Amino acid sequence: MLAPLLFALTPTVQPNDWVVYQPAKPNGKQIVFLSGDEEYRSEEGLPQLAKILALRHGFRCTVLFSVNGKGEIDPDEHHNEPGLEALDTADLVVMLLRFREWPDDQMKHFDAYVKRGKPIIALRTSTHAFDLKSGPYEMYGWQSKTWPGGFGRHVLGETWVSHWGNHGQQGTRGIIVARHPVLKDVQDIFVTTDVYEAHPPEDCEVLVRGQVVDGLHDDDQPANIEKQNSLGQNQPVNDPMMPIVWTRGKTLTTTMGAATDLLNEGLRRLIVNGAYWMTGLDVPAKADVTLVGDYKPSPFGFGGYKKGVKPGDLASN
Repeated sequence: MLAPLLFALTPTVQPNDWVVYQPAKPNGKQIVFLSGDEEYRSEEGLPQLAKILALRHGFRCTVLFSVNGKGEIDPDEHHNEPGLEALDTADLVVMLLRFREWPDDQMKHFDAYVKRGKPIIALRTSTHAFDLKSGPYEMYGWQSKTWPGGFGRHVLGETWVSHWGNHGQQGTRGIIVARHPVLKDVQDIFVTTDVYEAHPPEDCEVLVRGQVVDGLHDDDQPANIEKQNSLGQNQPVNDPMMPIVWTRGKTLTTTMGAATDLLNEGLRRLIVNGAYWMTGLDVPAKADVTLVGDYKPSPFGFGGYKKGVKPGDLASN
C-alpha cells in the first residue's frame, strides 16, 4: 500500500492516453518510455521500469503506448502513439518498439529528439523500431535506402538481422566483457529471450556478450552448435558470442528487454544504472532495483497482450 503514496499521475495527465509516475523526491530528470511491440510485452515491462525509476530513484517517468480507437493499449496498432510531445522536454528516452508506422505529426517529435543528440536506451526490437516506407521520416524505417538499416543501424549501431539462439528454446547468459558505469554491481545476467545476431560497427563499445544456452534455465549448459551468420560464415554460436549490450555515442542498446527478462535483477540494474549515467548523474553503489508491486509479466509471444487495458488503469497499480 506504500507505493501509491509515493508516486501518482500528475494532474495534467490524460489518463486515457498515457501515464506519468511522479516521484515524491524528484531528482530533476525526466524519462519518457516508448512502448509498442507485438511480442515482448513492452506495455507491461516499461511501466515496471518507470515505477522503479520514479519510486526508488526520483525520475519523473512518462510511459507512452500504442493506443487503438477505443483508447486501449493495443500493440497491434502501429500507427498511433499519443503523447510524443513529452519528448520535447525529456532528458532520456527508454524504448522498446517494433515496426511502428507513426504519422508525421507524431514522428516529428521523435525525429527532433534524435537530432538534438539526446540519450536513448534501446531494448530488444528497438533495433527495428520503425517500418516507415515513404515520407519525410522514411530514413527511420528498418529497410530504408536513405539510412541503410534505418534508425537501428544508423543511430544505435545495428538493425534486425536474425535470431541467433533458437527462439523460445534457448535462453541467454550475459557475459560481461568491459568495465563501464552502467555495469556497476551488475551480476548474473540471464534471460529467457534468445540472443540476436548483431554486428555493431567499430565505433560501438561492446559491454556484454550473449552466451546461447541449451534451455531456458540459468543453470543450462552453453549450446554447442554451429550456424551460418548473415555474412555467410559458419561459426559456433558461442565463438565468438554475439554482442547483446553496447554503447554508441549517447545510446545504450541491449537485445534483451522483454517483460519477462526484467525479472532478472542484473538486467534491471544495468538499465537503472544506464538512466543515471546517460542523464549525467552519478551511478549509485548497488542501485535499488527491487520490483514495485506484484509484477507477474505475461510470456512473450504474438497475440498475448492483455485486452481492454487503458493507460489510466496503470496509474497506481
